[in-house]
Amino acid sequence: MQPGDINVKSYPRISARKLRGLCRTGEFSGPTSGLASGHVQANLMIVPREYAFDFLLFCQRNPKPCPLVEVLEAGLFEAQCAPGSDIRTDLGAYRIYEHGQLTKEVSEIRHIWDACGPDGLVSFLLGCSFSFETALVEAGIPLRHIQQKKNVAMYRTSIPCVPAGRFSGNMVVSMRPVKSRDIARAVEVSARYPRVHGAPVHIGNSSALGIRDLALPDYGDAVDIADDELPVFWACGVTPQYVAELSKLPFCISHAPGKMFVTDLLTDDMCN
Repeated sequence: MQPGDINVKSYPRISARKLRGLCRTGEFSGPTSGLASGHVQANLMIVPREYAFDFLLFCQRNPKPCPLVEVLEAGLFEAQCAPGSDIRTDLGAYRIYEHGQLTKEVSEIRHIWDACGPDGLVSFLLGCSFSFETALVEAGIPLRHIQQKKNVAMYRTSIPCVPAGRFSGNMVVSMRPVKSRDIARAVEVSARYPRVHGAPVHIGNSSALGIRDLALPDYGDAVDIADDELPVFWACGVTPQYVAELSKLPFCISHAPGKMFVTDLLTDDMCN
């Protein structure tokens, strides 16, 4: 096994703390879908303090793609939802954006954090749809990206978000093929978890979202859609990354798509 790989079957019930520890040591750097079952997974967005209020307002105005789980005070890197954690090291990979451009992907951000000063950065944890995937599977709805050990497919859309200050742009969605007979159940199950995106935003025809080709996701990996299935689209926490690009934000840090911050919160506690 190569560094950064993990045998999911060997860790069917790996704890959130253990998974964060593997990220911190560099032993794991892959997608977190299907891992730490039952725990809330979170997207990460880190912005300079001067843009923190605008981004908080953006999240409040767009709760579907940006459901807030926790906002850390300026300079803090231990999340209350994961005692002992370090958001600078405990994700599989991070992306650095400068003036709207993705400049690099790194395994940890301590050096960047230190360069921004003791209270220069504010971190936001946003709910992720990986959190309710266990509930979907337990409801008898198989998820092909987990079966094929792929990252979930994510697409930029033409759906506009409500702007706030410096932040404006369109929503990103994640897609999972679901058998037609199971769609109502998938909607019912995911709707129980509004703090991790909740019910789908669209079902079926992807062109209605401005998506040209489902075989070419903007993030993640493509999966096949069978004749008896429809593409089901959920709001996605990668939206802030796309918005940061469109808004040409001078600087921000995010998680790499699909490589989430796994919290100690239980998904069942996020139900309506």
